[in-house]
Amino acid sequence: MRKIEPQEQLIHLVFGGELDDVSNVTFKDLTKLDVVGFYPNYVEAHKAWQGKARETIDNAQMRYFIVHMHRLLDPALAG
Repeated sequence: MRKIEPQEQLIHLVFGGELDDVSNVTFKDLTKLDVVGFYPNYVEAHKAWQGKARETIDNAQMRYFIVHMHRLLDPALAG
């Protein structure tokens, strides 16, 4: 029987909210940020980001972001 190795966790956060001005990343109301979730890799995070971006396409002020949490937790991975 072959042992299955666990995949490396590269944690990503997907969140978004309505911006004051689309030329900056300043949110209108921080209490209304939408935390979509945490994902184990970029592919899954991108799927979630794309879904939320499509849901809110009619609101030009709404933006969603992917944060590479694994780079914040271990800066050596950033390179």
